[in-house]
Amino acid sequence: MKTLKITGAAVAAIVVILILALVVGIPSGFLTSAIQDRVEQETGYRLTVAGTTKISLWPTFNVSLNDLTLEDPTDREGTRRITIGNLQADMTLSSVWSGHPRITELVVTRPVLYRPLLRERLRVAQPANKPAASSESDTVTIDRITISNGAIIFSNVHDQVEHRIDGIAAIATIDTDRKVRFAGIARAGDHPLKFEISATAPGPPVERHSIPLDLTFEAPGLLSGPLSGKADVRLNGDVVMINDLTGTLGDGTFTGWASVDVASKPLVKLDLDFQRLDVPVSKSPPAPESQGWSDTRINLISLNYVDAQVRMSAAQVDLADVHFAPAAIEATLAGGVLKAAVPNLGTYGGQASGELIIDATSGNPTYAMHCDLLDVHALPLLTSLADFDKLDGRMQAKIAARSTGTSQHAIMSNLSGTAFVVFHDGAIRGINVAQMIRQLTASTLSGWQEQKEQATDLTQLSASFRIDRGQATTTDLNLVGPLAKVTGVGTIDLGTRMLGFRVEPQLVLTTEGQGRTSDPVGFGIPVMISGTWAAPRIYPDMAGVLDNPDAAYAKLREMGKGLFGPNAGGLGGLLGGLSNLNGGQAGTGAPGQGSDSGSNFGGAGNLGQALGNLIQQGLGGVASSTTPGGRDRGIPSPQEPAKAGTDTPAPTPSEPQADAVPPPSQDSQPMNEVLRQLFNR
Repeated sequence: MKTLKITGAAVAAIVVILILALVVGIPSGFLTSAIQDRVEQETGYRLTVAGTTKISLWPTFNVSLNDLTLEDPTDREGTRRITIGNLQADMTLSSVWSGHPRITELVVTRPVLYRPLLRERLRVAQPANKPAASSESDTVTIDRITISNGAIIFSNVHDQVEHRIDGIAAIATIDTDRKVRFAGIARAGDHPLKFEISATAPGPPVERHSIPLDLTFEAPGLLSGPLSGKADVRLNGDVVMINDLTGTLGDGTFTGWASVDVASKPLVKLDLDFQRLDVPVSKSPPAPESQGWSDTRINLISLNYVDAQVRMSAAQVDLADVHFAPAAIEATLAGGVLKAAVPNLGTYGGQASGELIIDATSGNPTYAMHCDLLDVHALPLLTSLADFDKLDGRMQAKIAARSTGTSQHAIMSNLSGTAFVVFHDGAIRGINVAQMIRQLTASTLSGWQEQKEQATDLTQLSASFRIDRGQATTTDLNLVGPLAKVTGVGTIDLGTRMLGFRVEPQLVLTTEGQGRTSDPVGFGIPVMISGTWAAPRIYPDMAGVLDNPDAAYAKLREMGKGLFGPNAGGLGGLLGGLSNLNGGQAGTGAPGQGSDSGSNFGGAGNLGQALGNLIQQGLGGVASSTTPGGRDRGIPSPQEPAKAGTDTPAPTPSEPQADAVPPPSQDSQPMNEVLRQLFNR
């Protein structure tokens, strides 16, 4: 604001000298010297006219000066100055001779305003403004000011930083009743700007009056929509105070106040309350998994050149695709350190709170944050934030992390801290965990076996992570669903997007789910999950499984493991015994397995066939437990009543499944055929 006042005084002084030159006929060389002396007297700034001074009578009476520089004599770095390519004043001869000069149009071509970017707030010594030597400047009126091809350059020589607003083209009109309208366009980087300001200019002194002001501002890509507002503006030295601020931003209204201290390093104070706030965030398309995190430099050095105290609240906030209601934030920016706190944020049916600290004082910014999420609907939140749509349910999380870096890759690779996450009462979308466990009895899996129509009901999924330089390690991964259970340990490399887990999967073969008295049936050996987190390899943890899969799975079947655990005991042992029992054909087996055994079991053939059919029902339920929609449903319990010697037909699935076990024939099918079908699927 002070720069504008000095510029106005300089222009007025130049106009007065030009008028005197016209009246008394002073040569142009002496005219230039007189203008320079008068400007320095009026403003304390030094004016240099490197070009020519020209007086013309055609097509209108005008005076022009070329290559002007107005600068602070105390500024040794030259970062606080104004340069003008050409300044031309069009006037009427009648007004000049009347003693009340009237400029019909003042044309300013290629003006450039230079402002320094300061890291520290300084007490700048202001040049003493001397009173005007004459009153001619008070009698000069200007109807119209035209600015073409202007620019504002903010720079810091030490940091080698420069920010520009280019292509400024504006027109200011001043009515006889002091109504001022200033409208124009500009460009900030790749973003076009458009503005219009209407105000009523007060009489001198300006500092003692409130100026009613109307503003409209458009910045596509920076703002979600046009900004329009009304306020009372008052000048208090170098502080611009904006009171009774009301307006709209996009579709939302707001009220509040603001102030800007422009003495040296700007200090912005802002307090706004929005009905709805839409914050656009440029979202680049997701990079292929092979490319990993971006190494594009994130430049935060601009945080060093402004101080701010901000309080904002909103009934609803839309941040890109993320929605919060209600929302409140308090932020301070001082000395290049940004602290932002969110005490109570409504987030997808739950609550969130946290704090973010960014220290940009060095060339390698540091970040620290902590966040608490309580009973948040996970699917829309994760989809909005990270395009991750595989988990649904209620979510709780506690995260405390810190990092350094100037790119996404560096930040994720240097991340350290702790995280605890729990999902409950939901589903894993696109993945059938129980079916994956069954498929592991035959071959290794590549990727998560995703299919859009599938899902796995989720009672709870929880894990706590300790993060050290991008390595997130957990020892308590726990997934519990009605028909599957997985526990495990492992590490996620956040920098390279790789993971390595060792898990213990289990299946539930009853409709009672995890709440029954007996334990789930184990896979028998641990399962490894390793590779990229988008498409890892999943295989049993046994020697040679990757080098020679066929031999490894043959050994797995030979060991009697597979889906039902070791052959030495449990259901695996029972199946082995029944296989031998039934294979001996009651009363005709080898010694120790013949008629005596048949007698002891009251007819081993019938019992074996009955149990085989009963188990076949369980296997059929397992094999066909995926509905056409893909979600696991109840599996018939192997504990359902069955009488020895009575054939129990296997239930027929609603639709044929690729991995279903064919029902046994009504003849006395040996149990080893059941096992063969199981282990050779």
